[in-house]
Amino acid sequence: MRPRPYLRAYMAGIVVPTLFLLVIMTIDAYHRYYFEVPNQFVLAWPAAPLERAILFPMAIVPNVWGAWNMLYLRLRTRVRWSLSVHGALLPLVLIPGGAALARALDVFTIQLQFALPMVPIGMAIYYLAWKHLVGRLNAEMGIA
Repeated sequence: MRPRPYLRAYMAGIVVPTLFLLVIMTIDAYHRYYFEVPNQFVLAWPAAPLERAILFPMAIVPNVWGAWNMLYLRLRTRVRWSLSVHGALLPLVLIPGGAALARALDVFTIQLQFALPMVPIGMAIYYLAWKHLVGRLNAEMGIA
């Protein structure tokens, strides 16, 4: 029987952003229900900034991370780069895709001239996350 490496790659890929999503949602729930007033009265933020800026994209990001890890598993024999470089390329897909999806669904509007300077920062963070966290999970799942 085949050990289903793509399923294991998907599962290893979704762990990190899913755990991050749980932390962000816990912070949001704490602020929303502990203070019992909208965030703009407590922290001088516009109404519901976390939902618009983080929670909406994070509903999609874990699935993209899993699919990106599956793509790495598929391409690693043909393309000779490390998992961390492969993960660092993911913001090049997520940032423009997220901006386009948010604009299409009228969730919020972000201008690309403000998002583009975040690309190198995002690539550096993703490089480290994929090198240390996803790489370790891939090794644990036996697909490294």
